[in-house]
Amino acid sequence: MNVAILGTGKIGIDLLIKCQRSSLLSCVLFAGRRKDSLGIVEASKRGIPVSDNGIEAIIEQEGEFDLVFDATSAMAHERHSLLLKKLGKKVVNLTPFQMGNLIVPAINLAECQHAENVSLISCGGQGGIPLAHAISKTHTRVEYIEIVNTIASKSAGPATRLNIDEYVDTTEYGIRKFTQCPDVKTILILNPADPCINMKTTVSAIVSEPHIEELRIMIDRLLTYIQKYVPGYRMIVPPVYTNRRIITTVEVIGAGDYLPTYAGNLDIITCAAIAVAEEMARGQGIL
Repeated sequence: MNVAILGTGKIGIDLLIKCQRSSLLSCVLFAGRRKDSLGIVEASKRGIPVSDNGIEAIIEQEGEFDLVFDATSAMAHERHSLLLKKLGKKVVNLTPFQMGNLIVPAINLAECQHAENVSLISCGGQGGIPLAHAISKTHTRVEYIEIVNTIASKSAGPATRLNIDEYVDTTEYGIRKFTQCPDVKTILILNPADPCINMKTTVSAIVSEPHIEELRIMIDRLLTYIQKYVPGYRMIVPPVYTNRRIITTVEVIGAGDYLPTYAGNLDIITCAAIAVAEEMARGQGIL
């Protein structure tokens, strides 16, 4: 399936490299706003058609592709989504803008085949919501769920910092959707440590009757599935129950395709984007 990437920052470059490795996807346009951006330079080296005309380039060349990855910002996606809907293109949104079908591949990947606009929620959502979902499925009453995402400060670029409010709102919306728990909280911590830390996501939940063994079995199945599309996703604190709370922590080590391995927060979102696009391609009969 032919795809276009909108956004030539670090996420866009990493996404491009993963697209080129996929047997189901072919990037035919890499568009941004700055002709001298690292992404434009890198894509040109790789022989990919590029443009510094942003969304206008996507509109002008709409006949060349079926799907657009939006790797810009939440604010920009609000405008982009309306324009892309008019074109009838499928959209995979890597920004934390709250629009479209929320997809976490480990939970509801098949739903993306019939979606026009797919939201990947956030890196913290992709990392923590599968665990929160497992807790909600194995416990009859979950009173509260909290996801704390800790990332290296160096892995948080300008768009991430600009979108923090949207990140929190959209992640909390995603937690509610996939757990049906009304009382949730999302916390993002930018850690300035040097050397940089790997992404870590801790999920805690208040429950009245813990079912730890049942939960561990379900999480083990989820881990096996997630590692098929995010190889660096691993459990570092298996579920434990203390002070009425279930607590569990995962770490994400990036693949190092373009981004440093400590930037697992960026790698998990590009990995999820590729998983969604490949599922869409399969839905169109591309094997």
